[in-house]
Amino acid sequence: MVIFILAGWKIVSRPPASDFLPLPRQEASAASAVPAARASGPAAIAPVLERSPDGRFKFDARFVSSAPGQAVHAASLVELRDGRLRAVWFSGSREGAGDVAVKTSVMDAASLRWSEETTLFDRLQLQQDLWRYVKKIGNPVIARMPDGSLALWMVNVSVGGWAGSSISWARSTDDGVTWSAARRLVTSPFLNISTLAKGAPVFFENGQIGLPVYHEFVTKFAEILRLGPQGQVIDKTRLPGSHNSLQPVVLVGSAKQAQAYMRSGSSTAVMASSTDDAGATWTQTNATAWPNPDSALAGVVTATGQQWLALNFQPKSREALALLRTTPASSADGAQPWTVESSPSPGTRLPVTDYERLLGDELRARGASTAQAQADVDSAKRQLCGAGTCSQEFSYPYLLQSRDGYLHLVYTWHRSRIKHVRIDPRQVLQPDAASPAASHAASAAH
Repeated sequence: MVIFILAGWKIVSRPPASDFLPLPRQEASAASAVPAARASGPAAIAPVLERSPDGRFKFDARFVSSAPGQAVHAASLVELRDGRLRAVWFSGSREGAGDVAVKTSVMDAASLRWSEETTLFDRLQLQQDLWRYVKKIGNPVIARMPDGSLALWMVNVSVGGWAGSSISWARSTDDGVTWSAARRLVTSPFLNISTLAKGAPVFFENGQIGLPVYHEFVTKFAEILRLGPQGQVIDKTRLPGSHNSLQPVVLVGSAKQAQAYMRSGSSTAVMASSTDDAGATWTQTNATAWPNPDSALAGVVTATGQQWLALNFQPKSREALALLRTTPASSADGAQPWTVESSPSPGTRLPVTDYERLLGDELRARGASTAQAQADVDSAKRQLCGAGTCSQEFSYPYLLQSRDGYLHLVYTWHRSRIKHVRIDPRQVLQPDAASPAASHAASAAH
């Protein structure tokens, strides 16, 4: 009874919400806090441009992760002070295994090459930092804070499955070379379980942080966790009507307005909610016209105010990954998809031999040795193949715009590699009415 009375008092006495900090001001704040280092390394190279599966735009692509034969997932990105990119993800023998660790790699801005991956945090290190048993870890989210430091949030479980998760976090003041000891976020007085992270944070005028999180114990719903400038938990707000929705992505349109898009835990449609008072209240969650096969989304707001979403847009599978471009004044429902990667035969599982050949050819074309390619193919087969056939998967995207204007997309490629795609958002999407993706988009929009 005392706990409920104190919780009610806290809600009633909650201070007025601060306005969102728009993206250009976030970047200016971080730049003024920490002077940018001068870029070093070889002269910039001209990337090899590829055409999208439907031929409608161009991009360049490469693999981020380098350890062969691992199950990898849930990558996120941050830009460093000198223009390089740092990616983090989790990797191990399988998702949820005791050997899973948070890995990282850095991409040189001039050569566009990713370094050999290294370990940031593993299960044993988290146990030492948190002074408690850690069964498994996952979903690392890295971001630049307004004071110029980097923050890394990680999901960890002590008992049970992902529904028993809590969040730990660490800070770096040297662009991820060294990190503080991990600390727990206490988000609930009841055992502090079932809070998970996936999406990028947003920031407020008063220095507070809005971390999109979600709950999975008994039921599923989305929340915005409000943190202080030093990472302490201040408050959280549940998105109303987000039953069975999870992994929210928040796109800030102005000081007061933002949209949240969510994964559908019931494999129906992308779910959405919005706020006009800087997150103090949110509208009732509603379904959009885009299907969602119970798969994560990503989003980013560019310096010009464009909003981009990355999502799997097939109703029942993760075999096609696309970008949607919109503005705060328009709906994502009618946006045309920029298909980044897709199965050559949507809706059809591939025979194992065809699957091995398809993956092996791309791995070797991107520089993997025969042994490395075989290890990655074997890892993908363990996770995505059944009796004689295999499914394809391009999932768990994360989006970032770098200071040079390019969009950077990282995602899980067949559960065996993290892939990076760089896109110039200024190019014009070419028409291709005959493409399957375009036909699907037309039907989805209506």
